Amino acid sequence: MNDRQQIILQWVNDKQRISVNELAQVCQVSEVTIRHDLTQLEQRNYLRRVHGFAVAVNTDDVDQRMMSNFGRKQKLAKFAASLIHDGETVFFESGSSVALLAQYLSDKKNLTVVTVSSYVATLLKSMPCEVILLGGMYQKASQTLVGPLTRLCLQQVNFSKAFIGIDGFTPETGFTGRDMLRADIVNAVLAKGVENIVLTDSTKFGQITGNPLGPISAVSRVITDDQLKEAFRHQLVSAGVKVNAVSQ
Repeated sequence: MNDRQQIILQWVNDKQRISVNELAQVCQVSEVTIRHDLTQLEQRNYLRRVHGFAVAVNTDDVDQRMMSNFGRKQKLAKFAASLIHDGETVFFESGSSVALLAQYLSDKKNLTVVTVSSYVATLLKSMPCEVILLGGMYQKASQTLVGPLTRLCLQQVNFSKAFIGIDGFTPETGFTGRDMLRADIVNAVLAKGVENIVLTDSTKFGQITGNPLGPISAVSRVITDDQLKEAFRHQLVSAGVKVNAVSQ
């Protein structure tokens, strides 16, 4: 995804529906160029095209989010799994890259996974690990538990590592998330002060969403792909964050 396409996607997600003409004005290119970009983005399930407009997809659906950059996310998940050791208790947030971690836990012994995602819990049902699914208000589209009860549950459990997803990052905003309630839970996890690991593909960098996710310094490590721009890597490293750019 090039810089212009990232701008297009951000405008589509922010406005939910936007015309080709308006996107051409925003990007200062022709409508033909915008239509070409929209075709590529639609083919990758980032948006839908409807009669001269670009329309946001249901980005809460886990399966749909998982299919975006699926190959990249698989490699990130496999690398992340190598950081999990026998006997650990770890936390899995509801991000699509995090959910793929469940595929790579079959060789782990005496593992306990704490999660707010019923989707993740279902993926783990055939794995040789204990699963603790925290309670709370159920978001049906994202299959995630949120709210005050979930925060209370988080206070009652301990874990050594937390794997979380993000929706955006810029040097000015830090890590951000689209959904206010899910961001609230991520911030409660970050506040526990364990080894917090962000697992995300590089397309999220340069995007801005509405809800801050802790200070950058609350994150111990970022696992992403090798398309991460050097400016973002430098910003993270300067904040004390270890960056693993997994080769694609």
